[in-house]
Amino acid sequence: MGTVHARSLDPLPMRGPELGVQPDDIEAPEIEHEPKQEVLENKNVVVQQVHIDGLGRTKEDLLTYEIKEVFRAKNLIDVMRKSHEARQKLLRLGIFRKVEVVIDTSRGEGALPNGLDVTFEVTELRRMTGSYNTMVGNNEGSMVLGLKLPNVLGRAEKMTFQFSYGTKETSYGLSFFKPQPGNFERNITLNMYKVTGQFPWSSLRETDRGISGELSFPLWKTSQTLKWEGVWRELGCLARTASFAVREESGHSLKSSLSHSMVIDTRNSSILPRKGGLLKIHQELAGYTGGDASFLKEDFEIQLNKTLFWDSVLSTSLWGGLLLPIGDKPTSIADRFYLGGPTSIRGFSMYSLGPQSEGDYLGGEGYWAGGVHLYTPLPFRPGKGGFGDLFRTHFFLNAGNLCNLNYGEGPKAHLKKLAECIRWSYGIGLVLRLGNIARLELNYCIPMGVQSGDRICDGFQFGAGIRFL
Repeated sequence: MGTVHARSLDPLPMRGPELGVQPDDIEAPEIEHEPKQEVLENKNVVVQQVHIDGLGRTKEDLLTYEIKEVFRAKNLIDVMRKSHEARQKLLRLGIFRKVEVVIDTSRGEGALPNGLDVTFEVTELRRMTGSYNTMVGNNEGSMVLGLKLPNVLGRAEKMTFQFSYGTKETSYGLSFFKPQPGNFERNITLNMYKVTGQFPWSSLRETDRGISGELSFPLWKTSQTLKWEGVWRELGCLARTASFAVREESGHSLKSSLSHSMVIDTRNSSILPRKGGLLKIHQELAGYTGGDASFLKEDFEIQLNKTLFWDSVLSTSLWGGLLLPIGDKPTSIADRFYLGGPTSIRGFSMYSLGPQSEGDYLGGEGYWAGGVHLYTPLPFRPGKGGFGDLFRTHFFLNAGNLCNLNYGEGPKAHLKKLAECIRWSYGIGLVLRLGNIARLELNYCIPMGVQSGDRICDGFQFGAGIRFL
């Protein structure tokens, strides 16, 4: 179902070791050069050989790209640094369980007095691994069972089968991931999946069966993704009391779409950042590659974070989107935007504001949402330097609107309609960060600007997820 919240087939494992102060939260101290280090820096060396021990099914040409910088090191400190960077690249490939580095003087025939040999001792992952995880979505949880074949063809390819059973969604999917040797960020992913979701706010059940192909690549300071998706969608009523508008949407449809995403992310953490910003732009065009859904969909997300005095953080965010139908056919309830709930406009029930019929929320073709947040440490700093640093006090002000647009009226009329009947809320709460994988919020909310038909949550509201306004 089309929402302002992204979905993913990748699980979010809830592991104990992820809890605690993360490396991104620690400011790197200035390194003072000691006399011994200066001597090592000034001593010229030559890396004569690099060995990789422990290879089984992995092709050596793949690893050549990851270790080539080690040969360019000019002194011992440089060798150590470039060897560590190469080790991180090898681990990032996701094909080794362990990578150790040994640096030794060159020996044997042809060895130079200042020659060095670098050896990477690797332990490959098993040919097949299984996993059981818990996935945290936006106010829903799932049990995830996975079967993974890492390095299936010897060049860091990965095949994954995943089954997820959740409170509102059940899915299974098969994916194949193939990176470009020497450029892990440039990769291709093929997916085949089936997803069944329940959306009680719309009295709707949706089953998607689809295939997709993605190409991801870096461009300047951005991360780009091009995607084609073909999906057979089956919509049905979740309850006998479903409104006529929802019953009218029921049935089968075929969507074939091309989409593009661009992301610039300079935040030190995606869950509870202390500094940096995020810009995310997404476009989707459906109908030109087949199917009976035709539309152009645009949405964006902006977030800015700045550390203030007394270890507090000021965060601002803005979301927005527009859905334009192509041709005479109206947009589908499965493609529209939804707004409201503990992860967006707090103080309102989940996706329960905007156009509705007989208590069923139908989504909107245009929306915007903004937020201002102040995160501070707990009063008196209990558990400072340990468990207490996982918590933050949270002051917030949210606002937004969701509506349908008359596309014959022009941009000025659209902006005027989006500026009418603004919902907003403010409050205070407590935030718990679960490592760098999810966060929980317990807020006391005061909703304002409530319109007829909106469902509110006046008082305490609990939220869990990975993406918050």
